[in-house]
Amino acid sequence: MRENLNKSQIERFSRQLVLKNIGAKGQKKILSSKILIVGVGGLGCPAAENLVRAGIGTIGLIDNDIVNLSNIHRQSLYTSKDIKKLKVSVAAKKLKEINPSTKIKTYKSRLNEKNIKNIIKNYEIIIDGSDNFKTKFLINDYCIKLKKKLVIGAISKFDGHVFTFDFKDRKTASLQSFYQENEISDDNLNCEFEGVLGTTASIVGTTQANEALKMIMNIGKNLKNQILIIDLLNLNFRKVKFKKK
Repeated sequence: MRENLNKSQIERFSRQLVLKNIGAKGQKKILSSKILIVGVGGLGCPAAENLVRAGIGTIGLIDNDIVNLSNIHRQSLYTSKDIKKLKVSVAAKKLKEINPSTKIKTYKSRLNEKNIKNIIKNYEIIIDGSDNFKTKFLINDYCIKLKKKLVIGAISKFDGHVFTFDFKDRKTASLQSFYQENEISDDNLNCEFEGVLGTTASIVGTTQANEALKMIMNIGKNLKNQILIIDLLNLNFRKVKFKKK
């Protein structure tokens, strides 16, 4: 399998290739994979950067927001020079500089009921970095319909949540199994209202990327019917099980 990678790929990904769980076979799976990242903010930036560095073949970025000064402390792809520029445009340019071989597709819009099906159908894994529950439930619903793999992240203050779902497995719980739509508020995801430490976003977004890579290669343990709860103020990591409803 190793001879199917070119000299540049072998050098670029050499530290991954020597890992028993990856090797050339796993790297080829990474190179041929397609991942959509919803929201190029505090979670989407570190997720996208880590996936591009790992060699993901195609990454889609969807966001209609522009860079603001208040974003920069936690949204790692942006600098002060990027203020007032479209996030997807800035992110795409910087990601291509990191790895020119990754194909970057940008969607300069907000994900909604009109466009979601046509966008997510082209990707095998969806990474949700959105900041509101309406979008999270919408993504969850369409990933169920289209039997996609989904990695959800949420952050507030010093805390983070990570879910992974593979909806090809009928026994997999969904976001509704953990949250009830009428019992939640977007205030829990609002960094402007609640505040958030920049490192919290980086750790949760990077964890989402890590879970996506494991899914691609089918290695390690996943979070099936569990939520990973991260408390960085007290450095506690725990998993909580929940059942499909």
